Amino acid sequence: MLDTLSCLERFATAIRSHADLSLQHISFGDPAYVRIRNRFSETLNETVTCSPDGGFITSWGYRLGSADNVEDAAARLAYLLAALPA
Repeated sequence: MLDTLSCLERFATAIRSHADLSLQHISFGDPAYVRIRNRFSETLNETVTCSPDGGFITSWGYRLGSADNVEDAAARLAYLLAALPA
């Protein structure tokens, strides 16, 4: 079984490579999630979970990518939140 907490920690680390994104909250509850927002907007934010199959999923059901390529999943979220790379 995939360690979803480890996947979310790696996702949170990858988010830090995007200058406009800010990690707001990490929850290790059930379900575990990370909340990320655009630093320059109160409304551009998203909650991301990691499914048991390793997919990063937004709160509205969009699949950002898989745990096999965390950087690309983080880049997709950055695009959705109108953020620039570092």
